[in-house]
Formats: sequence, C-alpha cells, structure tokens
Amino acid sequence: MASPSNATLPRGFLLQGFAEFPHLRPALFLLLLALHLATLSGNLLILLAVASAPTRPPMHLFLCQLSAIELGYTLVVVPRTLADLASPGLGRGSPISFLGCAVQMQMFVALGGAECFLLAAMAYDRYVAICHPLRYAAVVTPGLCARLALACCLGGLAVSVGLAVAVFHLPFCGSRLLVHFFCDITALLHLACTRSYAEELPLLGACLLLLLLPSLLILASYGAIASALRRLRCPRGRRKAVSTCASHLTVTFLHYGCATFMYARPKASYSPRLDRALALVYTHVTPLLYPLIYSLRNREIAAAIRQVLGRWRARQAPGQEGLSV
Repeated sequence: MASPSNATLPRGFLLQGFAEFPHLRPALFLLLLALHLATLSGNLLILLAVASAPTRPPMHLFLCQLSAIELGYTLVVVPRTLADLASPGLGRGSPISFLGCAVQMQMFVALGGAECFLLAAMAYDRYVAICHPLRYAAVVTPGLCARLALACCLGGLAVSVGLAVAVFHLPFCGSRLLVHFFCDITALLHLACTRSYAEELPLLGACLLLLLLPSLLILASYGAIASALRRLRCPRGRRKAVSTCASHLTVTFLHYGCATFMYARPKASYSPRLDRALALVYTHVTPLLYPLIYSLRNREIAAAIRQVLGRWRARQAPGQEGLSV
C-alpha cells in the first residue's frame, strides 16, 4: 500500500461531471437550471407562506425547517454543477481542492442528516396529534419544536464532521478523477487505496445513525398511529388523520428510499455512472417535489401560498383596482 504522504493528493480532485457528453451539456444545463429555479421558488414560497401566516402550528414550523434544509441542500451542490456545465473548456473535469471537497461532502451529509432527524421529529408530532389530541398543545410547544429543530441540526452536523474526518484521512492513490458532479461519499471511497472493509465502517456507522435510528422512530410512531386509527370508529376522522400523515409519509419514503439505495450498500456494488445518474434525482428532483407534495396535500399551506402570490400580483399591478368601475 502506498504511504499516505505519497498517496494522498493535497491538490484535490477532478470532478468529471458530464464532461464525456459535450453535446448534451447545453440541454442538461437548461434542464437543471429550470429545476433549480423551480426548487428555490417552491421552498421560498413555503417559507414566506409560513412566515406570513397569522398562526403557525408546530407542523408548519417543522415544514419551514424542512424547506430551509432543502434550500441549503441544493445550494451546496447545484450552483457548482451549473457552473461546470457552462464552462466548455474544463477538459476531463473540474478541479476542486482537497479542503473544498471535504467541506462540500460534510455540508451535504450535515443537511441530509438533519433532514433524516427532522422527519423523525415530524413523525412524533403526528403521533401526538392523532394519539393524544387533547394533550397536543401542552406537549408539542414552541419551545419543544425549537429544541427538536436544534437537535436535528446538531445531530446531522456531528455525524457529518465525524464522517468527513474518517473519509479524508484515507489514503487516495492512482487517478484523482471523481466520476461524479460533486464530492459524494461513495465516489470518494471508490478512489481510496485501501481494499479492506474497514474503510466502509464510517459510512456504515453514519447509515446506522442517520437512516436506521430515525427510521425506527418513524416506524414506532406510525405503528402507534395505525393502532389508534383501528380503534377510531368515525370514518371521517380516520380519513382526516390519514390525510394529515400522507404528505409526511410520501416525503419520508422518497428521502429514505433514495438515501438507503445510495449509501446502505457495500462498496463492491458501486457503479459510478449509475450512482451519478441517481444522484441527479435526489439532488435536483426530490427537493422540488417536497414543496409540491406539501402544498397540494395541506390546505392551510396551499391557502397561505395563494395569499402570498396574491399579494405579490397586487404589488406588480398597482392601481388596477381603481381602474375597474
């Protein structure tokens, strides 16, 4: 094995991005730009809708944090991807420093991890609302929401720092070309010189903390909810309870499904080009779907968004009311 001094590349890496598809890059740039602008608009609308609402239920505060995480999630990856697609003279790839790559990976994991914990907190909110409705206001207080939001961010940050330190202490040798458009964990592990299972232990530990633990809490919450719904004799009440959980369940399946498939598998099954294609989905498409899912399923959020858009249109066309007779 090469020594770390010779194997580690302090100069950094090359992000291949989509350099092997020069003719598709203009179309891909326009597509990803449109998705990015739509994602920013959708999540900013939810933030504005929640901020301008006269009342803010705890679930809406959690949704506000989810939108903020999605904004950060996309801003960590997408602007650089768009800049690389718009630069035709990069040759084999776009250079990124060793520190820059570490910071990008750490921030990506921190935000993704915070979202994993936040989805568990949102499941607990649904559990209290359905199983203990009379105690909901006393249990799920603004103070509890703030503490849970802080715990989600700190939990994701702690796991991401530990994972980044472990990954970037590995010796990298041979080609420093990452067949990816950002510094993803699996792509970096693929370049590591070591060929033992020890290098996968940090990723396994992160998966246990970020995927398994929150998913167990979510399953426990929805198990209790399902038990309560079976005892509920009112069909209308049952349908209302199911409707309040539908958006959260959909987002949970999307987030955990993508994350589990991408990271909770052995290195031997890693396929650089397949993983790069799948990464396009969970960095460009799913952040756009989340605000759509919540705005379509949540009447209060949809009404608040309509109010925000209505005020914006009124400012864009001042004096129109006075012209009508």
